[in-house]
Amino acid sequence: MSALLQFLIENPVDNLTAKVVVSPRLAKFPFKIKGMTGPEFSLYQKLSTKIGGKKKVEFDSKVFNELVVLNHTIEPNFRDAESIKKAGCQTPEQFLYKSLLAGEISELAQQISSLSGFDKEFEDEVEEAKNS
Repeated sequence: MSALLQFLIENPVDNLTAKVVVSPRLAKFPFKIKGMTGPEFSLYQKLSTKIGGKKKVEFDSKVFNELVVLNHTIEPNFRDAESIKKAGCQTPEQFLYKSLLAGEISELAQQISSLSGFDKEFEDEVEEAKNS
């Protein structure tokens, strides 16, 4: 068995977690996040993509970021029914937007993506290449 294969077997990615800080406002309160699997990433992309008139494809990054943050933030748990109710909200999405600034949500989604193996610089290069 190769050393790489042995490493991969001994280090599964299904429970990869990290603590991250998303903004100066929350510097004393690190978030605990977990990585996305390939199938989860594909599902979120599918749920965030709409095909409109004339088969125009639109990707909704707001929906994508919501899915990533809501499903991969361990602490705080934005899906906790008791916390949602205490915050005066009806849904996890409402609780998320009542608790965090837009930039904090974006940063949290980016850090989850980074933990999941997506390099921001590489993604930026891909976008630039698409737009060229």
